[in-house]
Amino acid sequence: MILAFHKPCGVLSQFTPDGSPNRSLGEFGFPSSVYPIGRLDADSEGLLLLSDEPQWNVRLLAPGRHVTKTYWALVERSPSREALARLEAGIPLDGKLTLPAQARTLHPQPTVPPRDPPVRIRKTVSDFWIELQIHEGRNRQVRRMTAAVGHPTIRLLRVAIGGLGLGDLASGCWREVTADERLKLEGV
Repeated sequence: MILAFHKPCGVLSQFTPDGSPNRSLGEFGFPSSVYPIGRLDADSEGLLLLSDEPQWNVRLLAPGRHVTKTYWALVERSPSREALARLEAGIPLDGKLTLPAQARTLHPQPTVPPRDPPVRIRKTVSDFWIELQIHEGRNRQVRRMTAAVGHPTIRLLRVAIGGLGLGDLASGCWREVTADERLKLEGV
């Protein structure tokens, strides 16, 4: 079984509480046999997969697999073509360049439901949604990449893993992946 979950902000990618104010996955009524495949930081939102099939860890997380993960990042100020090109070329993190990525400003800007808690808004600094597709999963990678090019991320939403998209799954809800979606994941 593979489940798609729209992880809200403030939720850990684990079933046990860690002593922080963040909630755990244990609050969402998942079947007892599943566990998360990968993770999203507590302050990030979006698609998190859970499964009771261990082979998905290797298929989706093994370093050599380079499965595409698509994020929408709300960043400060509109990035220039040069900033997007730097994101695509790779950013040095911890002494090693990130793998090439795809980056673009989303046009039109998407309408995304408000987050709880709300993102901080600065009246003197505009914000823009960009899409970033990465092929690895370093610690806080998207946030660190956008900050490195002068556009800090203020909200981060993972919208796809491989060919499986978040779609219209509401925040805090989960569902079983369909047979067709499973085939998309098997193809990565």
